Amino acid sequence: MTEKIDRVNELTDFISTKTGVKGLVDADITKVPRIFHVPSSTLSNNRPSDITGLNLNVPIIDLGDSNTSSRNDVVSKIKDAAEKWGFFQVINHGVPLTVLEEIKESVRRFHEEDPVVKNHYLPTDMNKRFVYNNNFDLYHSSPLNWRDSFTCYIAPDPPNPEEIPLACRSAVIEYTKHVIELGPVLFQLLSEALGLDSEILKRMDCLKGLFMVCHYYPPCPQPDLTLGISKHTDNSFLTLLLQDQIGGLQVLHEDYWVDVPPVPGALVVNIGDFMQLITNDKFLSVEHRVRANKDGPRISVACFFSSSLSPNSTVYGPIKELLSDENPAKYKDITIPEYTAGYLANIYDEKLYLSNYRI
Repeated sequence: MTEKIDRVNELTDFISTKTGVKGLVDADITKVPRIFHVPSSTLSNNRPSDITGLNLNVPIIDLGDSNTSSRNDVVSKIKDAAEKWGFFQVINHGVPLTVLEEIKESVRRFHEEDPVVKNHYLPTDMNKRFVYNNNFDLYHSSPLNWRDSFTCYIAPDPPNPEEIPLACRSAVIEYTKHVIELGPVLFQLLSEALGLDSEILKRMDCLKGLFMVCHYYPPCPQPDLTLGISKHTDNSFLTLLLQDQIGGLQVLHEDYWVDVPPVPGALVVNIGDFMQLITNDKFLSVEHRVRANKDGPRISVACFFSSSLSPNSTVYGPIKELLSDENPAKYKDITIPEYTAGYLANIYDEKLYLSNYRI
């Protein structure tokens, strides 16, 4: 009981500063507060001593070949990665390097603004299109994560430019314009990887919603005690991630935590829960996490093809063309807002939330 009261007090103190994790680092702390501590067993990489014969390299796929006679080869690689890893990196994706660099720099710029400026965007209004959260899992029973974040809702109802802070306004608008152009290319390739018509995922409105979450991971004085983000899967059809060169992202593959190394100019693509559901387990939404780091700040920009909690009455279930007597539906039908509400309430539970919808 005393421990619970102590946690509440520490949490209250942290929230009252309104300066986030960056505020702790700016105050020159040398020890990570207990509300951020995770069990040491959680931090284990669980890597085997002998990795001979194990492929622990996240696939890297050249999208430049998708416009040539090599398209079938690209589709085959995406199929293999989506089925076995749930993660892959893409190069030659068409988003200019200058745009990638500017969005990373603008995320840093916003998070290094005066707290008074950032706190104008705290989640005080459910209708805000741009929200600053210095820990959106504050009231969950799990340890806090070592990062600050902002969320911007892009589609289907884009924000007015003046709703986005000046520090990152032009970069957010420019970067998401390119993501919206790249989305259909990836969904076409994934549709073909399923052996289906290239437009099927688009016709199912899998690209209907898009929001971005931009993380700022300050340098951590004791990275062996906490995580940048706890293990989780994504409540999306597909997630597109831009990470800087510091590293820390890990994916759970064959029961091992495998590093997703930064590749200059690359974007990380991962399958979300909704995609696993509609493909009836053909494509996998896998757990991933971010390690805390003494270096930093680390910057990442995640774009989720999902309408999240926004009104969306579309019902999703396993794609009929993938089902047969030998491969019946494994999941109940869902709506995105219904699933998301439950997902957010149980985000860091040990049990994967998608399993609640298994038939």
